[in-house]
Amino acid sequence: MVLLVGIDLGWLLIMSGALLLLVEVYSPGFFATVPATVMIFLGILFLLGVDVFNSGWGIVFGVIIAICAAGFTVWMYGKITTNESPTTISRDSLIGMEGQVKIRVDATTISGKVLIASTEWSARSTGSEIPPGKKVKVIDSQGVHIVVEEVK
Repeated sequence: MVLLVGIDLGWLLIMSGALLLLVEVYSPGFFATVPATVMIFLGILFLLGVDVFNSGWGIVFGVIIAICAAGFTVWMYGKITTNESPTTISRDSLIGMEGQVKIRVDATTISGKVLIASTEWSARSTGSEIPPGKKVKVIDSQGVHIVVEEVK
């Protein structure tokens, strides 16, 4: 803790908030952005001389600023995110779809790979070996893989 001697609490809050924002950049998910924004705003208050902990008005002002910072962050998230729901696809919904073999598919293993709707799936064939580049159709899904047959 010797390194922290002489560093103002405001700067510690701002640096911690900035660190949390960096965490959010590399691991998006909304967990760190709200507290990071609140820490930065409270750090600025401390640097401006607002005594948040030792006066009644300071506590009220600090809480109001924290709520506003959190609300601002949530509002900004709403503006920068898309309104589209994420695309979800399951193995069962693939039945009848066509795709292309990426890694050789055979009937004995599920090591074959098939690209369907820009997603790669583990696959096995109904009988014969299907080489890469061939067009296939999904006829079933079993466990963690799909079953395909070559489109002739």
